Amino acid sequence: MSEQSIAAYAAHPDGTASGPLASAIDKVKWRILPLFVIMFIANYIDRVNIGFVRSHLATDLGIGSAAFGLGAGLFFIGYAIFEVPSNILLQKFGAKAWLTRIMLTWGVVATAMAFVHNETSFYALRFLLGVAEAGFFPGVVYYFTQWLPNSERGKAMAIFLSGSAIASILSGPISGALLQIEGGGLHGWQWMFIIEGLASVALCFVVWYRLDSTPKDAKWLSDAERDSLATVIQHEQRERQASKPVHVSSWSLLKDPQILLFCFIYFAIQLTIYGATFWLPSIIKKMGHFNDFQVGLFNSIPWIISIVAMYVFASLATRYKRQQAWVAATLIIAAAGMFASTTGGPVFAFVAICFAGIGFKAASSLFWPIPQAYLDARIAAAVIALINSIGNLGGFFAPATFGYLEQKTGSIQGGLYALAVASVIAAGLVFLARTSGKKAIAVSD
Repeated sequence: MSEQSIAAYAAHPDGTASGPLASAIDKVKWRILPLFVIMFIANYIDRVNIGFVRSHLATDLGIGSAAFGLGAGLFFIGYAIFEVPSNILLQKFGAKAWLTRIMLTWGVVATAMAFVHNETSFYALRFLLGVAEAGFFPGVVYYFTQWLPNSERGKAMAIFLSGSAIASILSGPISGALLQIEGGGLHGWQWMFIIEGLASVALCFVVWYRLDSTPKDAKWLSDAERDSLATVIQHEQRERQASKPVHVSSWSLLKDPQILLFCFIYFAIQLTIYGATFWLPSIIKKMGHFNDFQVGLFNSIPWIISIVAMYVFASLATRYKRQQAWVAATLIIAAAGMFASTTGGPVFAFVAICFAGIGFKAASSLFWPIPQAYLDARIAAAVIALINSIGNLGGFFAPATFGYLEQKTGSIQGGLYALAVASVIAAGLVFLARTSGKKAIAVSD
């Protein structure tokens, strides 16, 4: 059965499975992909919901703009520091146990945000939330390697990443609606944290029930399905091990100017995305006398536009090629929108950020094929993790800088200018990024 499973799978040049293997893959996708998408939505909402309570924290706790920006960004420091240790422990304890643990602890910490009472507790809990969530994304990627053949993994990742897009749209209305709750001696912002955090805690029990660590543990697969899937996965793992993947340090990777360039470009993109994520609700509140639910609805508009633009630009780039030119074009659009948002009133600023949204989300998705095409397959995973880690530090610098500027100057205009400049610089530098050439540059280090 084992050799037949491999032969049946290899017989199709496009990697299409058949028989028990195809049946097993379908069952796996229907069982885990919807759950992972829901987990990603909960993850994203618990990460960014503080953007909707900035004014409430200022009124009720006296947490000013600088403190809010620093606290919003500290999440990403905790996440970056503990991502690698979390990945190591995931492989030790298994994906089922570790992903359940991640959901439980982030749900508990997200709930505890309701009891923030000063700047210090705010900083501590935001940092701990990053620590708790560390390893979630790579944990899901690792899970896919244990359950899906190579040819199916890319499609599964695309579906999983759609959770981020859905969460961008849903986070505003959901958080805005929960902010309307008052009672039990608690404010609306406290109820928002409690309900959204406890939703993640409840979800961890579903995760524990639905997930199995390896195909051999899956009682919901038939013996033939389990054997076929396990055989193909093990065969591919042996092939990967036989290819002798190269292990290099981050410092060695950063000796390559191209990798440094990739890191800066992605960092610039993430700066704009997280700048908009954490400060857009504040801009919307200046547009008029809106309640929290209305603010949440308005907050969804730029993300809906950006997601549509992301797929439109992806189609154009596929059809007309020239990946660097498309990334540069979207970065210029993002820069123009961010700069324009400083030239008028709050309503014009909101419209301008909607325009910027056409660019910054599309730039994020268009960027990744460039380093993937350049990198030697043996170091691709390590480099992509490095680029992602450095890029996500934009989630620290953007809100922290915006908060400091607003507290010192009474305006975030300086931050918006900085985002525009960073996007323009990245747009120019992207033409220096190569998609081929010295593909084994870091292997010899």
